[in-house]
Amino acid sequence: MKKERQDKDFIHKPSFPGGAKGMKAFVSAHLQYPEEAQRAGIGGTVRLRIAIDHKGKVTEARVIMGLGFGCDEEAVRVALLMRFNVPPHRKLKVLFHHVINIHFLRGPAPEEKPAMLQPPEPAGISYTITPAAPEKTEGKPAAGGGYTITINWT
Repeated sequence: MKKERQDKDFIHKPSFPGGAKGMKAFVSAHLQYPEEAQRAGIGGTVRLRIAIDHKGKVTEARVIMGLGFGCDEEAVRVALLMRFNVPPHRKLKVLFHHVINIHFLRGPAPEEKPAMLQPPEPAGISYTITPAAPEKTEGKPAAGGGYTITINWT
């Protein structure tokens, strides 16, 4: 017969106070949208890998997938402010790793368009359309034609 394991035999994961809703409220309360990203109209998600020590403190935050324009640094700053609830683990000091996403959902202001998203204006474009000669085969009439389009820009 197998020995029934008790709850104290397992290592439990840390949890944020209030769960996912609590974490979302914490991030929205502490997140400051970077000025540089705001001017450029950058929005998206920064993915972080955080390390949580045995006391529930975030000791390390590393960017896995970032946005740039100051969003990565701001996401790391907010992640380092977080505190988790960690149940005791039989006097073991366990370091937990967790992946979190921090969203920057602000886009460009309606009256302005970011310069980085607009393609550069070409100095000049010229194009040439040349009818292609149909291919001639022995004893058969010429089959279809076509066009060749050449585009040059400077």
